[in-house]
Parts: sequence; C-alpha cells; structure tokens
Amino acid sequence: MHRTTVLCLKTLITILLGLLVTCQIFVVPAVAAQSAVRYSDIAYFEIPGTIVGIAFLICVEVVLICVWRLLSLVREDAIFSETAFPDVDVSLGAVVTATALVVVALVALSLTGFMTASITLLLLLGIAVGAGLSLLIVVLRGLLRKASQLEHDLSEVV
Repeated sequence: MHRTTVLCLKTLITILLGLLVTCQIFVVPAVAAQSAVRYSDIAYFEIPGTIVGIAFLICVEVVLICVWRLLSLVREDAIFSETAFPDVDVSLGAVVTATALVVVALVALSLTGFMTASITLLLLLGIAVGAGLSLLIVVLRGLLRKASQLEHDLSEVV
C-alpha cells in the first residue's frame, strides 16, 4: 500500500476519533437530557441511554484504533504476521459488542412501548449492519490466516 494512502487513512482516523470523543462528551449527554425532558414517560432511560450511547461510540473508537495499528503493520510490511491477529480479534469483539448494545436498546425500547417505526427500522438496520460486519471480519480473518501461512511457507522455500 502506498505511503500516502496510509497517511491519508491515519489522518481520517484521527479526525474521526476526535469527532467521536466530542460526541461522547457533549452530544450524547445533551441528547439524552433533551429526550428525558421531551419524553417524560421514559425519562428514567436518560442515564442508561447515555451509558449505552457512550459505550457504542467506544466500540467504534476501538475498531478505529485497531485499523490504525493494522495500517502500521501494512506500512512496515508485516501485516502477514501473527501480530495482526490480536487487532483483528479485538475489532471483531468491538463490533459484536456494539451490535449487542443495539439489541439491548431495541429490547429496552420495545418493552416500554415507545417504539416508533423509524426507531425500530434504524435499530434493526444497526443489528443487520453489525452482524454483516462481524461476518465480514471473520471471513477476512480467515483470509489473513491463509495469507500468513502462505507467506510463511514461501519464506521457508526461498
């Protein structure tokens, strides 16, 4: 991968991490507080909703940090080594955790009877995207394992 591409991706990841941290500190608590005032019937979800929202964003940040580390391995031409697998595994765990948080939100809001069609659709879409990303990471992990093995075998032959 070209050095400029890696640098651009790392710059984008830095910007995204800054925006996500800003959202965690300011946006999520503010939206939860406004929702508690606006929908007093479910105001008791303000704190749990804030926690789930922040936890979801932490999962996204973890994935971005793992991608950063994988990009560093690409730049060092060491992506097909065993050092890549922990980052892939952590990414998979973060995506599964984020998907589980969306499921929790779906169940919690369903139990309150406060679900609208748009919220239901959004949460179901989040579950589908999370499941799809999880499966994609599993497939890519298998390909990385195979490529690592092939590179190892080739280095023994040469």
